[in-house]
Amino acid sequence: MSGFFITFEGGEGAGKTTILQAIATRLTDRGYDVITTREPGGIKISEKIRDIIHDPDHTEMEERTEALLYAAARRQHLVEKVLPALEQGKIILCDRFIDSSLAYQGYARGLGIDEVLSINQFVIGDCMPDLTLFFDITPKKGLERIAANKDRERNRLDLENLGFHEMVYEGYQILKDKFPNRIQTIDADQSMDLVERAVLDRIINFIK
Repeated sequence: MSGFFITFEGGEGAGKTTILQAIATRLTDRGYDVITTREPGGIKISEKIRDIIHDPDHTEMEERTEALLYAAARRQHLVEKVLPALEQGKIILCDRFIDSSLAYQGYARGLGIDEVLSINQFVIGDCMPDLTLFFDITPKKGLERIAANKDRERNRLDLENLGFHEMVYEGYQILKDKFPNRIQTIDADQSMDLVERAVLDRIINFIK
């Protein structure tokens, strides 16, 4: 039996992390076998790589180094957590996956979407998400949410200017056109209750 690999994507402050946890609870209450995870991270080695990538002191990190660190964390996470869970028939809700690398490093950092895709195809093989939900909110509003949320983890990417985050947003628009059968858009610029309801409906309809 194979499970479902569902990824949550979007820019900073889109609310996907909060919604992911709420959806996991809703699905579990309905009897589904769900695990939640995140990238970079999810398992011990990948969390340590996350610390290196996100450390605000590491502003000198070069673009290709960044892309390769994300890919290394992704590989370990995939083989140690994602693939075994899929084989057990679980529903995996993952906060970010390959599309983040394509939008952030491929497009916004200027490495090239196809180039970063090539690196990651070596990493993931044929394990692409079954469904990806893109949380759509303008970068300006997303960053305003971050500024208002004092409890949120602050990382190196939060130090980037608005122009960088606008490039990330453009990158996601390109990915939506590149993978239209996989990536579905969620209007994240509304109340959390409405976003949660929309996400739950999309996932339930997909897995049924």
